[in-house]
Amino acid sequence: MTATSLAAPRLLSVQQRPSHTHLSRDVSRSQAPSTTSRCGRLDAIIVPASRPASFLQPAIELAAYLGVFLVVLCSKQTRTEQVARRVARTPGSHALIVPIPEAWRHSEFPSRTSDIQFQTANAFRVSDLSAKRNLGLLLARLRGWNKVAFLDDDITLSRSGNIARLAGQLENHQVAGMVVRKFPDNSVVCHARRLAGFCQGVFVTGAVLGVQCNDLPLPYFPDIYNEDWFFFAEEAAKRSLPCVGQASQLEYDPFDSPDRPRREEFGDLLAEGLYAWIGENSISVKFDELLRRVTTAYWSRFIDVRHEVINEAKTKLSRFSDSGGNCGIVSAAIDSLVAAESQLATISAELCVNFVNAWRDDVRDWQTFSNGVISVDHIRAAMESLELQTWTLAEFGSVMDYEEG
Repeated sequence: MTATSLAAPRLLSVQQRPSHTHLSRDVSRSQAPSTTSRCGRLDAIIVPASRPASFLQPAIELAAYLGVFLVVLCSKQTRTEQVARRVARTPGSHALIVPIPEAWRHSEFPSRTSDIQFQTANAFRVSDLSAKRNLGLLLARLRGWNKVAFLDDDITLSRSGNIARLAGQLENHQVAGMVVRKFPDNSVVCHARRLAGFCQGVFVTGAVLGVQCNDLPLPYFPDIYNEDWFFFAEEAAKRSLPCVGQASQLEYDPFDSPDRPRREEFGDLLAEGLYAWIGENSISVKFDELLRRVTTAYWSRFIDVRHEVINEAKTKLSRFSDSGGNCGIVSAAIDSLVAAESQLATISAELCVNFVNAWRDDVRDWQTFSNGVISVDHIRAAMESLELQTWTLAEFGSVMDYEEG
């Protein structure tokens, strides 16, 4: 039986699901280990930072409270010296702060998902988030860290058992995460659907994500919006991705610019389509085989479904506008949906297949490379392997700047 014939019977039921919760495991009520125990302790918290240093204070205080090493990977608005001053003022803190040059890319990092055809489909989205997260994984391997947690700089965590529960789940799982319901961690299209009154869930997010870095091979963050969904897609396909609790995200206006939905659309289409496909298939199917079965016929139908999803939200929001509802936000949401639909019209089923294949190849090369990385004794050796020349070590009362060359 061919791959096409395997996929064809499912095309009639292709849909974008409002929730993918069934692909994760809720362990939020499980007993959390102590944060001082081996089971409940992280080796590091890694923050891929792009906002001003003031946004990092909660992460600095959390790491200090837990007695955990903090890594801040700085770009855009994040200034290394400002972060270092905050660390030096926080009792119990200990951090590595690294400025990431614009357009930085490690020579060994795979780059097929950054190809020009995908940049065009992404509306030339510029983001270094995937690169910084992959860098964090490599740093963990170089420093011999078993358990790390990625934490975005707009996230706040309580000091309850969730972080220990996250670490505890990494005893038996390579990846574990949290959901963000306040403010909901969704794409612009999903926010618009929620505004229109449709059921719209949230899923485990890379904004708070634990990874067991000695459990090889490591997954890979591709260069696309929703890179976190691709990173833990295999765990989702096994229905084994633990969700340990909830975190909070700073509120923002998802409809502030039509550029945002354009830049998100390709990644949102691919992630929603991939997870809908995963949900329709048995956990007994090997993951790579599952990806090979996603044909152009499937993506063609899912693109049609995506148009329907966007149009459904536009239609309902237009009725709200006509009835005199909150015209400002409704109008902005409609404009965002129009922008997303315009970008969607440029994306073909063949391009979707091409991206999935490029991602598979990138994962293969990444795992070959990262499997061969061995731990080193000093930060300087790790920075040399990461091809980064400048970094700062800071702790309470002390700042030390380093520069190679």
